[in-house]
Amino acid sequence: MNHRILAVAALGLALGACGRTQTPPAAAPQAAPKPAAAVDAVRLTAADHEPGNWMSSGRTYSEQHFSPLRKIDAGNVKQLGLAWSYDLDTAHRGQESTPLVIDGVMYVTSAWSKVFALDAKTGAPIWTYDPKVPGKAAINACCDVVNRGAAAWKGRIYSGTLDGRLIALDAATGKLAWEVMTVPQGQRYAITGAPRVVKGMVLIGNGGGENGMRGYVTAYDADTGKQVWRFYTVPGDPAQPFESPALEKAAKTWKGEWWKLGGGGPVWDAIVYDPTLDLIYIGVGNGAPWNRGTIGGDALYLSSIVALKAETGEYVWHYQTTPHDAWDFDSCSPLILADLQMGGAKRAVIMQAPKNGFFYVLDRATGELLAADPFTTTTWAKRVDLKTGRPVVEKGADYGESGKPFVSMPGPGGGHSWQPMSFSPQTNLVYFPVMDVAFPYFPEKIATRRGLAWNTGVDFNAGSLPQDPKIKAQIIGSLKGHLVAWNPVTNKEVWRAELGHPWNGGVVSTAGTLVFQGNAMGEFVAYRADNGERLWSAETQAGVLAAPIVYEVDGVDYVAIEVGWGGAFGLAAGELALKSHIASNLPRILVYALGGTATLPALAAAAPTLLDPPPDIASAATVAAGKKLYHTYCSNCHGDSATGSGVLPDLRYSPVIKDARAMDVIVRQGSLQVNGMIAFKDEVSPQDLEQIRAYVVHRANQDKPGPAAAGPGPQPP
Repeated sequence: MNHRILAVAALGLALGACGRTQTPPAAAPQAAPKPAAAVDAVRLTAADHEPGNWMSSGRTYSEQHFSPLRKIDAGNVKQLGLAWSYDLDTAHRGQESTPLVIDGVMYVTSAWSKVFALDAKTGAPIWTYDPKVPGKAAINACCDVVNRGAAAWKGRIYSGTLDGRLIALDAATGKLAWEVMTVPQGQRYAITGAPRVVKGMVLIGNGGGENGMRGYVTAYDADTGKQVWRFYTVPGDPAQPFESPALEKAAKTWKGEWWKLGGGGPVWDAIVYDPTLDLIYIGVGNGAPWNRGTIGGDALYLSSIVALKAETGEYVWHYQTTPHDAWDFDSCSPLILADLQMGGAKRAVIMQAPKNGFFYVLDRATGELLAADPFTTTTWAKRVDLKTGRPVVEKGADYGESGKPFVSMPGPGGGHSWQPMSFSPQTNLVYFPVMDVAFPYFPEKIATRRGLAWNTGVDFNAGSLPQDPKIKAQIIGSLKGHLVAWNPVTNKEVWRAELGHPWNGGVVSTAGTLVFQGNAMGEFVAYRADNGERLWSAETQAGVLAAPIVYEVDGVDYVAIEVGWGGAFGLAAGELALKSHIASNLPRILVYALGGTATLPALAAAAPTLLDPPPDIASAATVAAGKKLYHTYCSNCHGDSATGSGVLPDLRYSPVIKDARAMDVIVRQGSLQVNGMIAFKDEVSPQDLEQIRAYVVHRANQDKPGPAAAGPGPQPP
């Protein structure tokens, strides 16, 4: 662990006083230390009265990710320097946590659902809790073994685990108070999102929309872990009684036998509470399969924002951002509550920039649509009709109905995904990262339900990156990303900062007229909030996905960010991802302050690894069969077209591809299951695996003569 405490000045003063007679000052009365994480409804509701703390995921219940602190501002931000850093022990995996800081203690999570308590002033460790998530749980996480943070309530810290548990820890000691399994055993659910605490209840959802699950959000008693209520987002078997009238109504919007696949609809991230209206808002994810040619209808409440009564979880209203979602356009992106002047009146609104590329403003009491405008290129829809609230879909975009491929912007990665966005009441602008990445949707000719692979109805093999150098260069060159400042009243972009690459970090804005964001190329950057001027940057030695926070301890303001790159695009996009982030990926907590003088260790020189595959002797038919199997079972982790992104091992460089028996031990028998590589023997036969090996060998030989022969350095274990 790397902790740098700025104590040189204090030491100098102490030494300078030696040999001098001084009258000791009267001892000041010592304030009693505050109990750890003593957070309650009063403190959370009045969070603006404690601007130095960051007590919940978005700092306040409105989740605006805005800090009222102003000591660090546009005039002095160039004086920011590293105050301390803390090394995380989950190397080469995505890090997506927004830290909490409560009364001088930082609580932060990391990959594999680990929880850390640190001294927020010095970085000194207080305790660490490892829930010991079994490696086999990784197969159920669509998008890396990430965790987006914790919640605090009355002396406890709450966090979800990848394998579906909700855990309550003593905030002072890190000892387990209770835990509850929130998902059905034996089914393919996962938790990556941060819990929220509302009225003494801990709210948690789950993920796994591609895995044949049925989505829901659950409220648990914060003291005991006992379930209080549960709201399902997808109706169950209509032959059985529906859990609520809302689900009975929703069932009329589905067609086919959706319940046999579970339906999807995960609440994998966005949960927001309005204490004035006493409503909880959830963002609901996609269904399975994406290709709705087999299951028709609007399919409520997929890809929707849903309002629930806080006390009971009873349905109040919904708005579906993408009816009949065929494109994986979850509405799990962040939700922000704000009061805006719209149409000459003050409106209490809820805002979202979901994956489908439109920025939505809704009345949060009624769900009335107030605005919906594209914040990026949207080739799948012309516009959103404000009268009907529905998108006007482009001809041919519904590839499931047409049976023909369709190239869409955005793709399943979204125009904006889970990365936290920020609303500044100072500028009345919303800041968030945007991706400009196209995706070719090829309908799967024969939809087969698989237990160890995604069930999307989309042929990822047909849409894999072509290996023609000119076509590849054109596609890679088209990848773009930027930070946008969006006016939610005029529905227009005010400024943008071009980032050059997609899949960048979340955002915080401050009363110091600043916006902080980390990016995939290993930079932590401060922009001027009103015009986007780049004012300051620092190297992070890792790509950044998480959102920063700003907090105060003993009169000093700090800016903190968790760094480490991975996630959905970071694993699955192969060469596109490899070219979109820096090679080093050292996960840390980095904390900056004015005048900070700490430094990060110099990066070790990466010894190049050479492609040294066995001869490419398999027949074209064998390679083609292996390519299809690879993109069914392997590409989501090891990268499109057998090209690793630099996060997980690139199989082209693995010596295992030289030995069929060794590859069988790992892939089919699961000898590396503890690291997340489960046994695929139930679905991948020895012949299948030999075909996959032939394809990887073929790809390694394809790339060996070119510039890609020298790899990105030692491969992660």
